Amino acid sequence: MKTITAEEVKARLDAGEKLNLIDVREPHEHADFNIGGILFPLGKVQSMQLEDIEDLKDAEVIMYCRSGARSMQASMILEQSGFTNVSNLVGGMLNWQDKFVR
Repeated sequence: MKTITAEEVKARLDAGEKLNLIDVREPHEHADFNIGGILFPLGKVQSMQLEDIEDLKDAEVIMYCRSGARSMQASMILEQSGFTNVSNLVGGMLNWQDKFVR
């Protein structure tokens, strides 16, 4: 499984790049703070309800959560399900907020 840093993601977003970001947190966490990712809670990944993201199987996908643990688990499941280019955001939204939200 690949990882990507908050700095790398932010630089790419700031440059106007369209990224496939997937937020595996719960809806209330997503509502509190997010970086524009698709809300796709870990439970949906665990139960293999992947239809909504099936079209991203061969695209770069960046997974994130609060701290990086749930998104790491989701990343591994997606890789086992045939997703070919999955990265986990190191440190999740806690790290992102620490670095970029003042």
